[in-house]
Amino acid sequence: MVNWQEAAAWLESLGRFGSRPGLERIEKLLGKLGHPEQGLKVIHVAGTNGKGSLCAFVSSVLAAAGYRTGLYTSPHLVEYRERFQINGTLISQEELAALLTDVRRASLEVAAAGGEQATEFEVLTAAAFLYFAAQKVDYLVLEVGLGGRLDATNVVRPEVAVITHISYDHTAVLGRRLAEIAREKAGIIKSGRPVVMAPQEEEAAEVIAAVAADRRAPLHRVQAECTVIPRRKSLSGQSFDLCLSGRWYRDLSINLLGDHQLDNAATAALALRVLNSKGAAVSEDALRQGLATARWPARFEVVLRSPVVVIDGAHNPDGAQALARAVQVYLPGRRLILVFGVLGDKDVSEVLRALGPLAQVAVVTRPASSRAAEPERVASALRAYVPEVYVEPEIAEAVERALSLAGPEDAVLISGSLYMAGVARWHLLTGSFSPRKKS
Repeated sequence: MVNWQEAAAWLESLGRFGSRPGLERIEKLLGKLGHPEQGLKVIHVAGTNGKGSLCAFVSSVLAAAGYRTGLYTSPHLVEYRERFQINGTLISQEELAALLTDVRRASLEVAAAGGEQATEFEVLTAAAFLYFAAQKVDYLVLEVGLGGRLDATNVVRPEVAVITHISYDHTAVLGRRLAEIAREKAGIIKSGRPVVMAPQEEEAAEVIAAVAADRRAPLHRVQAECTVIPRRKSLSGQSFDLCLSGRWYRDLSINLLGDHQLDNAATAALALRVLNSKGAAVSEDALRQGLATARWPARFEVVLRSPVVVIDGAHNPDGAQALARAVQVYLPGRRLILVFGVLGDKDVSEVLRALGPLAQVAVVTRPASSRAAEPERVASALRAYVPEVYVEPEIAEAVERALSLAGPEDAVLISGSLYMAGVARWHLLTGSFSPRKKS
């Protein structure tokens, strides 16, 4: 099954198994593969929002410091290869097909011994550990898929664990109270291993601190150890001063937009300082260069300038509120056309409450997922906020409709789901896209 088309078809067929929290399947699968995860130096990242951006910052700085750095993230915007990167370079289709062939063979052996079939994410995670071990990366920046405690990535003993801002998402799985969600995220904290905590609501912070104390894991709080002073911001980027454990770094720059990205950058810098204390040589020059060159697509990403077109995959209330604040800062006074598509299992009403009042016109579409919310129902709810609402089920047509409605001084905001954002982004940058439907 070394052929990529065959490997991709098998991988996508695993979508029927859904998402099933638990570590037994991944541990058995990794056992058959020789436990490639055990030799990796890992920075493990959990949280509700900001995980991907933080991973991008950390991996970019480590690469700038001269380290061969692996990056494993999810979901992808367009293709699976995006999830497997080394110093910014994606894995090839041939390499990924070969890895999936090995993982499939191991999964068949597990099944023959009476074990359960691994899920799509578990298979990808096993393939990632195989890949980064074989490539002998110096560090692996590893993003949790869902939750933390029972996530397939939680089979590692990280050099440092990082927990980004926690809010409400996947509540049917993780719990409906912030403390319950925080406890699941804090499941990545390991005995004696340091943990870095981004700014949190008090309820979440208390849970994380209690878990860290119970596991004798040194806890580093961004709110206690970092001070961020914004300097300049525009659609091209932003700069800031950072005081990190008493040392000032003046006029740092990042391309990612929004005040929340300043928190993510500070959290990344603190995690790197902790990693530095464990032997990673990260100079101030590497920190500056890595932060300045980090990219993370579809997070308040400006893809066109006239009209301004911004893509942001905000898909939960906390993310939508952060996006709304960024719109008010970076796009003040502009007539806004919203292109919106969302999954049905999200808190659609709260996301619309944050984004709806910003727009004068909206075009509702359908994300490339079997879990997509019906556009007509979303449009009906959106009309409570937006006077002019259209429905275009096909994403490319929705984007083109929005562009046709926008003048050169207007702004188009494409948001609601990463599944939709990736397709829209590809269409805008290449002019065409015909994706496989994602599960």
